This record gives sequence, structure tokens and C-alpha cells, in this order.
Amino acid sequence: MLVSDLVATSERVATTSSRLEKIAALADLLRRLSPEEVEVGVDWLAGRLRQGRIGLGPSMVTEARRAGPAAVEPALALGEADAVFSEIARTTGAGSAGQRRAALGRLFARATEVERDFFARLLVGELRQGALEAVMLEAVARAAGLPPASLRRAVMLAGDAAEVARTALLEGAYGLQRFSLQLLRPVQPMLAQAADDVAAALGELRAMALEWKLDGARVQVHKAGDEVRVFSRSLNPVTKAVPEIVEAVRALPARSLVLDGEAIALRPDGAPHPFQVTMRRFGRALDVASLRAELPLRALFFDVLHLDGEDLLDRPGSERAAALRQVLDRSQRVPRIELPTAAEADAFFADALARGHEGVMAKSLAAPYEAGRRGSSWLKVKRAHTLDLVVLAVEWGSGRRRGRLSNLHLGARDPAAGGFVMLGKTFKGMTDEVLAWQTQRLLELEITRDAYTVYVRPELVVEIAFDGVQASPQYPGGLALRFARVKRYRPDKTAADASTIDEVRAIHAGALAREAGALAREAGALAREADEGGIGQPTDPTGGQPGDRP
Repeated sequence: MLVSDLVATSERVATTSSRLEKIAALADLLRRLSPEEVEVGVDWLAGRLRQGRIGLGPSMVTEARRAGPAAVEPALALGEADAVFSEIARTTGAGSAGQRRAALGRLFARATEVERDFFARLLVGELRQGALEAVMLEAVARAAGLPPASLRRAVMLAGDAAEVARTALLEGAYGLQRFSLQLLRPVQPMLAQAADDVAAALGELRAMALEWKLDGARVQVHKAGDEVRVFSRSLNPVTKAVPEIVEAVRALPARSLVLDGEAIALRPDGAPHPFQVTMRRFGRALDVASLRAELPLRALFFDVLHLDGEDLLDRPGSERAAALRQVLDRSQRVPRIELPTAAEADAFFADALARGHEGVMAKSLAAPYEAGRRGSSWLKVKRAHTLDLVVLAVEWGSGRRRGRLSNLHLGARDPAAGGFVMLGKTFKGMTDEVLAWQTQRLLELEITRDAYTVYVRPELVVEIAFDGVQASPQYPGGLALRFARVKRYRPDKTAADASTIDEVRAIHAGALAREAGALAREAGALAREADEGGIGQPTDPTGGQPGDRP
């Protein structure tokens, strides 16, 4: 297939807001890909390179794009372009920058202007065409004639959408059967929606359990005999960084095991250290022995996905909890209560907050483990509203912040249309240390800039606390955060894990519903008072009722 064919589909997908039209266009293209082109096409349409990062910065891409005239007629094939990107990815060592620049220049010399634009946006992470992974999987399912749920489950277990897409398109349902939970290979973690409060969670889930929501680092731990591997929330291997967790799980009596939980650093009194302190154990260059002595980690687990040869993913939450109790003692499990009354739930939430934790998780006792899905079977309740948003741009500071990047432009993920929806800006909640770090990190992600603003690749996730959501004509989504402030950066999350605009709309709708309910209750109270003769009558300044004058 020619690159121009894929680019034409990309443009069609980008210009329609209809999810169904996006899926139809993508499915049509996928059917026309050769077996060798499937992985390339799926990755490109999802806005990423098959090779990952290949050492091409924005300035090098801009230089190649502007060097010489573009081709007039499209003639470049997908496989040819992919081969060049593989060549660039393999180029390392002395003089490698020049070699990468030359290879990219040769590719761009053969590309039309439209293809150059596509490649430029693909290489710097700016290809926002609405073909996010969820939409892409729907398109693959349609092209392959398979139910979307079967692909979502396969991706959950494989962790690689391109591999699953290729298998679905070439081998159908039979090929997908080989994607199963495999020991020592991570699966995507189950995610949670936000709930306004404990009462709302009780009302939605009914038969549920409550657990402390720890402010730690999500870990998935696999055990196969004496071999133990630990993976981060983003499925990266972190085994070497957490030897005490490895030792604890290796000592468990189970022969094979997959656990989901949190690694957290605790103070001597049992209170948690701040999230940033715990994350020091997961840095790039670590002296693990000294860090372990200085900042020991403790793992607390809340779910079990496999136990002694049996996969538990499809078991209800109550059965997985029972299995967890079989293999772990209380000190190794996240504190939990099942089927609480409203009073018990409120007390449990208050106790979690008093001990320094984020809040609670409400979990359905009937739901299976739906990995990779932010569904309503798990609900998180925190002290204040927070969202995990993506930094889209940042403005230079003034005054004492002059010379530092300060005012963040914040975006929520848009699963339907693709890309991100801006919700406002904030410069609040940043220490001098955070300002220095974010200036350096965001300059590494720079795409372009103007006199006041640096525009960046949408990769950095920041947790934002806020007081509410309000309607705003200033932003494309029609909503803005009130009193937004930085709580912390989330290096354990990618942009694909960011909160969605649908979550923001739900928070806003919930607030409007509560306000309407309060007004209705107030109106009802006033009506009752009027019926009793207490409204609309003149008031006696002495405090007596009308007609009670002496």
C-alpha cells in the first residue's frame, strides 16, 4: 500500500466527529493492508511508530521537511518508509545524529507535501486524528468480523494492540485464542471511575467492598516457582528496584501467582510518605541497597489474578478476595470491609483519611477483573476532586518565576474524537523544585513556541486538584476547572491513562443535579411553609406571629 492511501484515511478520520464513520474508514483501510503492513498501519493510525522513539527531535524533523521540494506524485510505500524508520532506530554511536538526519532527508525527498506533514506530526507525537486505541480496536474488529470484546480482552492480556490486530486480521478468532494470561508477562491493570462521595458509590454499586486508596505506586507481581517479576502500572519491569517485594512474594506458599497492589513507603508510625517520596524508589539511576535502607517499601495487595495454575480474571470480586485471603495474611492486604452500611462506609472513609491515605476504593463484589478498562465496577472516592490531565503547553513565568516554565495548559483525553480537550490553565501548587524540574522536562518535549508559550508533545501527566467544573465558552469542550492546582506529577502514567472529557462532563452533570436537587428541596420547604401560613405574612419585629399583638 502507498503511504498516500493511509494518509488519506488519516485525514478522513481527523475531519469527522462521528465515531462510527471513523471506525468504518479505518476498517476499510485495514482490509486492504498486506500481512506485512498490518502492524505498521495500525501503529501509524494510532499515532505512534512501531519502533518507538528513534532519536529525531522537532528541529531535525523541521529541517528535513523544509529541505528541498516535495515529490509531486505519491510513490512511497508503507514498507519502504517503515524500513527507513528502522534504519534510523538502529543508528547509534559517533556521528549517528548526522546519519539519522541524512536518512530522514532521503525519506522526505521522496514524500509529497501531504506525506511530509503526516510524517512530521507522527514523529513528534502530534498526530491527533481520533484513531485512539479504543477506536482502532473497534475498526480491527469490524475488518476481521470479530466481536470487539474479544479484541479488548486479547489486548488486555498481550499488552500490544498492533500484535493483536495483526493476529485478528490474519488468523481470526482462532488466532486470538492463544492470547491468555501468561506468568511473568504483565496484563493491563483494571482502572476506576471517580465518584463524588461514599454515598454515591454505595448507591451505584450496592453489593460492594470498600478498600483504602493508597497513595503509592501500582505494582503487578508475578511468581512462577522461585522466579518473581514486578511490573509498574505502565507494564514496565521494575523488579530490580524493589528487592523487598520480590523477597516477600517469593516466600509465599503459592507455586504460581499474579498479584495486583501498591508499593508504598511508610513512616515509622505507619503513615504514608508523599507519593513523590515513594517514587524515588523507581528512578532511572538507583543505588538500590542504600535506597532500600533509607526508604524501605511495603507492598499491600488488593487483587489476585492467578493462583496455582488457575486464572481468576473472570471470577467475581468476592471470589478473588477470598482467594487473596488464602494466600496473604492481613498485613499484606489492603484493609477492606464488605457490604458496609452507610454509617460504616462513612467511618471507614474517615479512618482512611485520618491515617493519611487518599480515600477509598469502592469495588463491586460481582464484577470480574476487566483489565485496561476504566469502568464503573471500581469507583474511587477522594477527599477532593482530582483528575490526571496532560500538559499541552506551558507559558513562561514572570517575577520570581521569570526564566521558568510556569503556567500549564491542561487537557483531558477525548476517546471519541481523539486528541485532548483543554480545560484551563494553572500555575498554582508548584514548589521551586517542581518549577525547575518541569522547565527542564517540558523543554525536552517542545514542539514549537511563540513569544510567551512553549507547545509540547502531549506526554506528561499531572494530577490536578480542583474545586469544581463550570461551563466556559472559552474552551472547546465548553467546560473549565475551578481553582485548579498541581498536586503532583504522575511519571507512572502515560497520556493514554489520562482522565477523559467524559469524566469531566460527569462531574459537571453531577454538580448540576445536586444543585437542582437542593433547589427542589428548598422550594418544597418554602411551599410547605406557605401552606402553613408562614410565608408571605408581615413579620412582627418583636418576634411574635402576625395577629399576636397585645
